[in-house]
This record gives sequence, structure tokens and C-alpha cells, in this order.
Amino acid sequence: MSRFALLAGAALALPLIASPASAQSPDHGHAHLLWMVQAEEFEFRASKHGESFVWDVHAWIGSDEGKFLFKAEGELPVEGALEKAEFQGLWSWRISDFFDAQAGLRYDYRPGPQRGFAVLGVQGMAPYFIEVGAAAFVSHKGEVSARLEAEYDLYITQSVVLQPSAEINLSAQNVRARGVGAGISDFELGLRLRFEVEREFAPYIGVNWERKLFRTARYTRDEGEPAGALSLVAGVRFRF
Repeated sequence: MSRFALLAGAALALPLIASPASAQSPDHGHAHLLWMVQAEEFEFRASKHGESFVWDVHAWIGSDEGKFLFKAEGELPVEGALEKAEFQGLWSWRISDFFDAQAGLRYDYRPGPQRGFAVLGVQGMAPYFIEVGAAAFVSHKGEVSARLEAEYDLYITQSVVLQPSAEINLSAQNVRARGVGAGISDFELGLRLRFEVEREFAPYIGVNWERKLFRTARYTRDEGEPAGALSLVAGVRFRF
């Protein structure tokens, strides 16, 4: 974990030492070096099963043609130990006007046992301005899985936005040690209403529904945990 923490720290530090002001000028035949840090989700969730803090933060540095992308997702119960911690370091490059290909590494610190994965995916804008992503993962144990994501911003006014989102996870094998069954293992649906004080800062409220399926749900119940949860959420989306 210590080596990965150093890598993650270096990735987050890159945007701080490489600002657009220090980028190469187009007059010298080079594209500007850009960077951004964005919290897609930074929220408090409350359900009848408990309360937790959840985050989904991305940081990237590069250009429109290619960039290094760092992702961090996690969940920390108000009462209890860290439940989820996932990190990805990816190289992302443009393959069309609307889509980027991505390849790199993923590391799951929680839930255990810890796993490292190779990652290959695509992300971009589908018709009707639906943002979509798809990624395949192969762990160092040979376990194969995939994730599909989609979200859409419906502008009610210039500053009030309703965002439905969906995520589906799939596994090619039963991985009992990690509580994951073959097939569709789980899905997550969200509906968030945000108020954009500025495009860079937007508090929001909403609901989120998580549900484990089939053998994954059985594994979860065997551990004495619920297979699904409906949560009220409140948080802030920001970028800089």
C-alpha cells in the first residue's frame, strides 16, 4: 500500500506543479498543458442501514489529445472502518471527436483482499449528450470484470440541473473471497438535483439506490449485510 500511496500522491501533486501558465506556448509548436481536479461526487449518504461519506474524485493533466488521469473512489461509514477505496491511474487519448480510449492500472484497497487490475476502457459523449463509460478489468489473479456507467445533465434552468446516473458491474467468475458472484454483480442508480452557484461549485441533494444481485447478493446476506439500500444524499460537486 505504501508504494501505491506514493504513486497516488505524486499523481495528485502533478496538477499543483504544472499550471497552464507554465505550459509551452503554441507559438513554439506545442499544445498547452492543462490540468483539472473534479469531484463528481463528494457527499453524505443516509439510509436505514447507516450513514456514510462517499467520494468520486478525478484529476487529470495533459491536453485534448492525451492526458494522464487519476481516479479515486471510496466510502467511509460514519461508524465503522473504511468500506471502499479504489484508485485508478490511466492514460487517456482521443480516438474520435466524442470519445477517448483509456488504459492503465486499478488498485482496490477495500474491500479486501486487496487487488491490482489492468484496465482498458472508453469514455465520452453518446448521442443526446449522455456521458457514458465502459471499462474491462483483469486482476493479477486472472479475475475478469467490467463496469458500465452513464449519466445525463438535464438543465431545468441555467443553474438548476437534474442528473440521473447509472452504474452496472459485471464479473466473469465467482470470487467468494471478495463477495462477488459471476454475472451482473450489482448496480447503482442515482438522481441528484444540483444548484450551480458557479460551474465550478454546485451543492446538491438527491437519492441513490444500490442493489447487489444473484450470487453476489447471497454472499452479502451470508455476511449479515443487506443486499440493497436506498439512501438520501447531500453533497457538493466542484472542480478547479
